Parts: sequence; C-alpha cells; structure tokens
Amino acid sequence: MTRLIDQVDTENIIEIDDEVSTEYEITKILKQHPTDTVIFTNIKNSDMNIISGICNTRNKIAKSVNTTVDELTQTIINATNNPTPIETVVNYDEVYPNNEPADLSKIPILKYYPEDMGKYITAGVVIAKDPETKQTNASIHRMVVDSKDELGIRIVPRNLYTYYKKAEELNEPLEVAIAIGLDPSVLLASTTSISINDNELEVANTFKEGNLRLINCETVDIQAPECEILLEGKIMPQERKPEGPFVDLTDTYDKIRDEPVIKLTRMHYKDDPYYHAILPAGNEHKLLQGLPQEPRIYNSVKNTLPTVQNVVLTEGGCCWLHAVVSIKKQTEGDAKNVLMAALSAHPSLKHCVIVDDDIDIFDPNDVEYAIATRVKADDDVIIIPKARGSSLDPVAEIDGTTTKMGIDATKSFKNLEDYERVSRTL
Repeated sequence: MTRLIDQVDTENIIEIDDEVSTEYEITKILKQHPTDTVIFTNIKNSDMNIISGICNTRNKIAKSVNTTVDELTQTIINATNNPTPIETVVNYDEVYPNNEPADLSKIPILKYYPEDMGKYITAGVVIAKDPETKQTNASIHRMVVDSKDELGIRIVPRNLYTYYKKAEELNEPLEVAIAIGLDPSVLLASTTSISINDNELEVANTFKEGNLRLINCETVDIQAPECEILLEGKIMPQERKPEGPFVDLTDTYDKIRDEPVIKLTRMHYKDDPYYHAILPAGNEHKLLQGLPQEPRIYNSVKNTLPTVQNVVLTEGGCCWLHAVVSIKKQTEGDAKNVLMAALSAHPSLKHCVIVDDDIDIFDPNDVEYAIATRVKADDDVIIIPKARGSSLDPVAEIDGTTTKMGIDATKSFKNLEDYERVSRTL
C-alpha cells in the first residue's frame, strides 16, 4: 500500500502535535509557513491527520516528477505529449481497510476564512467519464460541504463541465470519484491543460514511469488513482445551489453562483489517513493552478519564435495574471511578437514581460533589473485596452474585459555593448 507521506519531499516538514481546530486556526498556522510542508496530527473532533504544502514550491513539484525547476516546463510538455496507458487496476477493498457510507463529518475539512460559505474541500481531484465516449477526465475543483453526504461543486466550462452538460441533457446523473491525498505528481497531472480526448491519469502515469495504480470504485463505474481518502457519488442533473463566497487566487472573494450538487454514495480511507488541504491563495493553490499553463504559453510562443527559452507565471502575479518569457532574440521586433502570442495563449494573462536569456526569470530582482535598464516606455510598453481578461481580476469590467500590458525588456541591437553586465564577466 502506497502512503502519501512516503511520496512527498522530506525537506522543510513541520509536524504540529498540539490540538487544532479546523475553523481558521489551521489557516493562521499555514500562512506562517508559506513554503513548508505542514502536518497536523491532533485535529479537534477528528481521528484523521491533515497535510498541506506538498506542492507549495517549484522545487517540490519538480522533484515529484524527477526533474529540475528549469526543466519543469519541458517535463510537463513531454508527459502531456506522451501519455502512458495504465495497466494496474485493483478493487477498492484491496487498498482501503475502511469502506462505509459517505459521512463528511468524519473528515477534517477546513473552513479557512470567516466569510467562506462553509467548509471546503480544496485538494479534491474529480474523476469522471464522458457519457458518450467514456473518455476519463481528472481535474481539481473546490467543493463546499452542504451536509454529511452532499457537496456543492464549482465547475468552470472545461472538460468536466462538458461531461456534466451531456449527462444533464440525458437527464442522468454524472458518476464521479473524488480523490483526496494524492501523490504530488498525480495532483500535478490533474491540473494540466490537455485535449478533451486525452486522459490526465495517463499523463500522471508517464510522470510515475508506468507505475500508477488505479482503484475500481464500489458504487460508481469509475477507476480512481490510489489516494488517502476516496469518495464516490453523482453530480445530479437539473439541481443547483448557491456556491460561494470563497477566497480565490487573488486573495479576494470569488462571486456567489448557482452550481451543481454532488450526492455522495460511499467513502473509503486508509488507516490513520492524511487529508490534504490546500490553503486558498497560498503558494500551493497558485502553483497548481498556474504552473501547468506555462507549457501552453511556451508552445504558443515557440510557434512565433523558435528560440524561446522558458516561461514563468510569477507567484507575485498569483501564477495567473503575470508572466515572464525568456527569449534568445534574433531580430528587432521579436519581443513584440512574443508578447502578443503570450497574451493570446493564456486569456487571463494581464501583464507580460519579455526578457533576454541572460535574465533569470525565476528571480524577481533580475526581472526588475531588465525592466529598469532595458525598457524605454514609449517604445517598449504595449497597452491593449478592452481585452478579455480574468474573472478573478478585481479591476476587470463587468463584461469581463480589462486593459493588458506588454513590456519588451530586451536589449536593443543598436547598442549591445551598453548592456554588458560587468559583474558577470569575472
């Protein structure tokens, strides 16, 4: 049996044995440890453990897929281009000693902030099948606890939404499994942007070199990845309930919307399980949502300029609104073309900076240095008003538009000698 604790990076682990409450107290502690992995072993009114921060640095995520931070984008691209079919499937009772009717009160689900609608599952990966093609999708969604066996789920118009709408047109529920407490590499795979015809779990299997094991569920026709806690249920057709408010990437409250309802049928969990909680607007939330978008931007930019070096969605920009792109500039104007390609590839992107390949895009000071010494605003800043933006951007208009900005922070070929960084010549 594989345990989550054996799959996480062992550096910077903090274990807290003092009794803690699932309402607000754990939030305060996690905010004090933005890059640590924190384990809580004494949860008030629960026999389960809580773990958080397993993916809150780029280094942890890179280690989980056996690569480096610099090569992480290429590793994700390789896995998404080369999914590996999964061969190992076992029954739920071979993995889980605890199998019982769904009762969310047994799970230490957190209420993070006072204005949250309720207790939210934040690290739950939802596995579902297309009602027509039977293609599997795995994706992470926030889910609010409505009762001991009912959840409200926020679904944006992507693959799971497509499956759900197909099922709703047939007036049938959509069967789902919810995996909580996953290997970090499997969690990363569930956040990647791939075709609706592909399977994120096969991407995970590539990350795991063909060693991913799936579990046959008990009450739904779903095969889920091995995890600490596994829930089974159905998203009900024609049924909506208010969902929100909830703190999103920008550390501001998202809107209240009518969203679908999940009726749970069964739950399975390991002995002394680890419930994974992702802190809203924390590094783990930002990286898991934003980092998998970097390959999409990279691929688009590479079609525009083959000598693109790397892409990062910065933590300061919530890993969503700000990007830095490194290029090996060939001609004047390359950076402007790359700016337009990057802003188009990720519609939520608001500000983008293009730098030369001597700038470390993972170092905010180095990027600021490029802006300070290589930008002439009237020539190098592009303003694009009334562009489609992100619903998470507090300054976006009601119609979803915003003003985007691109900054060309590359050296001019006219006077290259003036940009020589003397400290790097020794």
